[in-house]
Amino acid sequence: MTSEAQLASLLRGEIANMLAGGFFLFICFIAFSIAVIRPQKSARLLVWLGIWSGMYGAQELLKLRPVVESLPVSLQAARETLLVSFNYLIIVAGAFVFLEMTLGTLHRLVQLHLVADVAVAIAAISLFVVSGSQNSLLVYNQLLVVILLVAIVLTVSIPSLSRRFFVVTRHRVLTIGSLIFTGLALWVNVAPLLHISVANICNSVGFAIFLLSIGYTGVEIMVADERRLLLLDDELAIARQLQFSILPERTPEIAGLEITAVYKPMSAVAGDFYEFLVADERHVGFLVADVSGHGVPAALIASMIKVAGQAANGCTSDPAQVLRSVGSILNKNVRGQLVSAAYLWIDMAARTAAYSAAGHPPLMRWRRSDRTFTRIESNGLPFGMNAVSEYPVCNFPLVAGDRFLLYTDGVTEPENQVGQQFGESRLEQLIRENQSRSVSEISELLPAEIRKWQPSNVAQQDDITLILVDVLESVKSGSHVLH
Repeated sequence: MTSEAQLASLLRGEIANMLAGGFFLFICFIAFSIAVIRPQKSARLLVWLGIWSGMYGAQELLKLRPVVESLPVSLQAARETLLVSFNYLIIVAGAFVFLEMTLGTLHRLVQLHLVADVAVAIAAISLFVVSGSQNSLLVYNQLLVVILLVAIVLTVSIPSLSRRFFVVTRHRVLTIGSLIFTGLALWVNVAPLLHISVANICNSVGFAIFLLSIGYTGVEIMVADERRLLLLDDELAIARQLQFSILPERTPEIAGLEITAVYKPMSAVAGDFYEFLVADERHVGFLVADVSGHGVPAALIASMIKVAGQAANGCTSDPAQVLRSVGSILNKNVRGQLVSAAYLWIDMAARTAAYSAAGHPPLMRWRRSDRTFTRIESNGLPFGMNAVSEYPVCNFPLVAGDRFLLYTDGVTEPENQVGQQFGESRLEQLIRENQSRSVSEISELLPAEIRKWQPSNVAQQDDITLILVDVLESVKSGSHVLH
C-alpha cells in the first residue's frame, strides 16, 4: 500500500474523532467571542466553558493517529505532556464553570472540589515529569469527575434543590443535557461488560450535548443580567431625577450677596446634599451635608436630610439648633452610616454670620480687605454616631469683599497619579489666585482644576458639592446655580 493510501486509510478511520475535536474547538471560539462582545461578570462562565471545551477538543485532536504520525520525534514528548495535562486539568475547568452557576452550600462544595482537583492535577503532572507515569493518579481524577457529575445531575434534576443552588430559575435545558450526558456515559461504560460494541464518538456526542446545555444556560444568565442592568439603569435615572428635584431649583436672591452652587454626583445618584434656608430677603442659611459611602443607600439618607432641614425652619438663625434638629432625625435612621454637615447663617441686616458643623471640612473665608484666608472650624460629632454632641457656634462680622466657601470632601480628597490629594492648601491657593473672578467663574474653574488634578483615565472619585458666597460692596443680588 502506498503512503498516500495509508494516509487516506488513517483519515477515514479517524474522521469522526477529527470532526469531534474541531467541533469542541469551535465551541471554544464561540464561547470566547460572546464573552468578549458582552464583557460582564456573568461572561466568566462562558470563558471557563470555552477553556473546558478547548481542552477537550485539543485532547481529541492530539490523540489522532494522523497527528501522531505527522509529528517529529522532538515534539512527541510535548504532545504526551499536553495530553497528561489536559487529562487532569479538564475537571478543573469544569469545576470553575459550575462555580459560576451554583449558590450557597453547593457553591462551597464545588470550591472544595476545585481545591482537590487542582491538588490531584499538580501531583499527577509533577509525577509524569519526574517518572513518566501517566496514569498514577487517574483513579482519583476519575473519582472526582464522578462526584462532581453526580452532585450536579442530582441538583438540577430535583426542582427544590435547583431553585436553591443554581443562579437561574429555569433549568430544563441544563437538566436534559445533563441526563443525556449521564445516560451516554453509563452506556459507554456498561456496554463492554455486556459484550456490546460502542463507537468512541458516543462519549464526544454526550459531552457536546452537555456543553451546549451549559452554554445555553450561560447565555440565559447573561441575558437575565442585562435585563436587570437595564431595569436598574431606568430606576437609577428616575432616582437621579427625584434627587435633583429635592435640591434647590435656583439660588436665593439676598440683598448684598452673590451666591452660586455646584453639585456634581460621582454616579447616577449621590450622597451629598445642600439646601438654602431662606428667612427673608436679608437672612439666609446654607446647609451642606455629605453621607458616607456612595450610590443608592447614601442617596436615600441624603433625601432624609431634606425633610430634616425643613423641620429646622423655625430655628434657622441658630446653627447649633439646626444641626441638633437635623441630627435628631438622622441618628434614628442612618443605620451605621455617618453624615457630616455644615451650616452657615448670614444676617445681612446686622451684617453678621454664624457657623457650626458636624464633623465637616472647615468653612473657608477669603477676606479681601486684609487679604487673609481663614479656615473656620467649629465641629461637633457627625450624625450617626449615636452619641450626644454639642455643636459650638462661631460668630463673626461680615465685611464687604468677604468670600465664603462651603464644600464636601469630594473637593479636597481626589488624588493624582501618585496618590497625592488635591487638599485644602491647593484649594486655598486657587481661591487666592482667582480673587478677582466672580463666584460663578470660580464655580466653573474649581471642578475643572479638580478634574485636571486626577489622572485622565480615572473617573470622578467622589461626589462634589460646593457653595460660594460673596459679600458685595454695594447692595445687589446675584443668582447662579450649576448642576
